[in-house]
Amino acid sequence: MAALLDAKLAVARGVGALSRLHGGGATSMPGKVLMRLQPDAIAALGARLAKGSALISATNGKTTTAAMAAGILGEGELAVVHNRAGANMAGGIAATLLAAAGPRGRMAGDFGLFEVDELWLAAVARQLRPGAIVLGNLFRDQLDRYGELDTIADSWAELATELPTQLILNADDPMIADLGDGREALFFGVEDDSLARTGMAHAADAKHCRRCGAPYVFDAVYLGHLGRYHCPSCGHGRPTPHVIATDVRLEGVRAASFTLSTPKAQARVTLALPGLYNVYNALAAAALGYTREIPLERIVAGLNATTPAFGRAETVRLKLPGAATPGERELRILLVKNPAGANEVLRTLALEPGEHDLLGVLNDQIADGRDVSWIWDADFELLADRVRSVTCSGNRAADLAVRLKYAGIDTARINVQSDLRTALDQAAADGAQAGSTLYALPTYTAMLALRELLVARGEAGSAWA
Repeated sequence: MAALLDAKLAVARGVGALSRLHGGGATSMPGKVLMRLQPDAIAALGARLAKGSALISATNGKTTTAAMAAGILGEGELAVVHNRAGANMAGGIAATLLAAAGPRGRMAGDFGLFEVDELWLAAVARQLRPGAIVLGNLFRDQLDRYGELDTIADSWAELATELPTQLILNADDPMIADLGDGREALFFGVEDDSLARTGMAHAADAKHCRRCGAPYVFDAVYLGHLGRYHCPSCGHGRPTPHVIATDVRLEGVRAASFTLSTPKAQARVTLALPGLYNVYNALAAAALGYTREIPLERIVAGLNATTPAFGRAETVRLKLPGAATPGERELRILLVKNPAGANEVLRTLALEPGEHDLLGVLNDQIADGRDVSWIWDADFELLADRVRSVTCSGNRAADLAVRLKYAGIDTARINVQSDLRTALDQAAADGAQAGSTLYALPTYTAMLALRELLVARGEAGSAWA
């Protein structure tokens, strides 16, 4: 039986090698082939992980949270098998396990750490039967694919009832925290009212109690619908978190720091990543480390050593051979894909002084969601009087330009160029003499296309290497 599986692994690896020869990343295709040959491949290979596995899912932040958790687990001296390139559906997870599998049941790692797409979480978890599931948030995203948030929340609730696994949940998200009702769960959350917003954004989700349907009262709103809340009708409210961030300091697009508290100790964390959203990602990763009994000092070391995942606050140096003054310019890539995530990126950018040069790239591919009306729920008005130039690209570049016009940005500062290569050159040249950073705000497939272009130009390393 083992010999037959080894033969199937060899066939799937051959497909991956052919894919790479033709320029593909081979992050999912070998896994898809393997699952056609061996439908229970994820379960079979996952069973080889001597110390089990953990899954991470969320609308926003899966890749970064998993990268942070991988650093923490490494500090805990675990050999981690991790889908670090972000291929988070079943094919990508099978491909990751395939890459780690050796002959005669061997595995290049003893613990599996996998970020998982929201819709695939139940199917993957039923095969892997992980020791822990980390759930970060649920925001409105790709309604044409995911449907309403309740659809995913109900699926996750059914999974939580079915599997005897450790749940690690965001106490500040009502839809996530509810999954811990009546179960043993570890909660994480923020407790710093200096971050509280004056009110909930008009596009916020999860405004009503899932128990009785009455509107929640939010005592503090931190990010989207994340915060401290209670239901005045049935009394249901935010659970007390076990892993907590206090005294949060946000330092523009480059860093954030906070005091991390667990039931056993507390310490200061300094992230080389921006924004409150990354504080939440760090809390989720720290909570997973805590359940693995990794000492706090090692958890902090893992968080402090985390670098941006590709496309998520990643910085590259652009070459400017065609500029009036040849040289280099910093490009910082900030992924935006839904209202909640975009608003936090815009909120973070607003902390940076001066005027900004932007490259906005809006696509409507399947992985982005065909419906781009979400851009009207993103608060571009936050930067309306802070934009020196903005180049709009992607196959919905004109839609983005219209949105920015109605946000109050002077049309003389808006350039529409659907071809990404040309758009990057133009955006890089605009304002280059000022020596300022160029901020790219791409949707998911646009981010992949932008990175592919940067790799081809020798300005970024491959995410697949």
